Amino acid sequence: MKKINSTSTIGIIGAGTMGSGIAQVAASAGHRTILFDSSSQMLEKSSAELQKTLSRLKDKSKITEEEAIQIQQRISYAASLSEMLPCDLIIEAIIENLEVKQELFRQMEEVVSDDCILASNTSSLSITSVAGNSRIPSRVAGLHFFNPAPLMPLVEIIPGLATDNDILFDLKQLMQAWKKSPVIVKDTPGFIVNRVARSYYGESIRIYEEQWNGLPEGTTGLATIDWALKEFGGFRMGPFELMDMIGNDINYTVTETVWKQFFHDARYKPSLTQKRLVEAKRYGKKSGHGYYNYIHDDKFPEPLRNEFLGRKIKDRVLAMLINEAVDAFYLKIASRDDLDLAMTKGVNYPKGLLKWCDEWGAENVLAVLEELHREYEEERYRPSILLKRMVKENTKFY
Repeated sequence: MKKINSTSTIGIIGAGTMGSGIAQVAASAGHRTILFDSSSQMLEKSSAELQKTLSRLKDKSKITEEEAIQIQQRISYAASLSEMLPCDLIIEAIIENLEVKQELFRQMEEVVSDDCILASNTSSLSITSVAGNSRIPSRVAGLHFFNPAPLMPLVEIIPGLATDNDILFDLKQLMQAWKKSPVIVKDTPGFIVNRVARSYYGESIRIYEEQWNGLPEGTTGLATIDWALKEFGGFRMGPFELMDMIGNDINYTVTETVWKQFFHDARYKPSLTQKRLVEAKRYGKKSGHGYYNYIHDDKFPEPLRNEFLGRKIKDRVLAMLINEAVDAFYLKIASRDDLDLAMTKGVNYPKGLLKWCDEWGAENVLAVLEELHREYEEERYRPSILLKRMVKENTKFY
């Protein structure tokens, strides 16, 4: 395989938000970058948006005029896959559809050299599956950026079953050169962030669905849960605010994908509440309406600011998050440090969940989960075997 370095040519497939953002990152790091999209309109839009972005960065003195010109000059826009021939690394950032990705990789292999590395920016699909129809699956890996790619530091690097180990080392070095925070992740549904973070959304929706009748006029359960997790958990955004920002269509699709890939494990079960929002096209901020109404942003509901209730909400959601992180460590999804780094750099959690487990106390996490498990008698609340062992043996992660 080609050794990826500062002189390598980087190819990006898909000129949407993610692909354009990754192209900006690569070009800003000094690489000749080729951005391909089958739509000329998408390429034109990407070019125009890049100019606006660079102009804003110049106005804020983040880059110089000369640097802005150089970044623009390093990116070329391709209307044909054949123009990707010079690439040493190609990152696809297209629709989250396995069959479409597999067909694209097959087409790429007809164009590029045999030592060109092929990477997928998938957020939840199996890299082994993506590489399933490839002629040379050993050169296929996952390279999952977070949106917006130029700003978010985390990149999940995922090997498929056949991926060459040397590629992982090269990709990690490359991401570090791009000033990113790379983590190595086992090829399992959702990788780290989209697996562990499911509880932040799913458990919050569950609390909302079951406990919020008869609140005082002018308050809502949505706002109360968001307030509780920010006030007592230290999260930057509440779950409903965050889902509206991400897009309920995107968030629901990821949840459903992870749930199906885990053979309908109850811990990842999607919510009918969110499904109905998607069916109503209430995607969040981008559609003007989601859990909250953004058309009338002066009429946002007030939370019920009750400390006892707020702490109880925080404890329930946080226990579920920590349990998922502990189980991911037990199943060797990633190292201790990479698991915690992923949650702080990928979704801006106030601290790593394994470190949080130590600080709160594994016995307290277990007590919350066991109480939920007794009350609901659902597998959703089953504690990780490692969490139980930690309590029994009085051990910590750090």
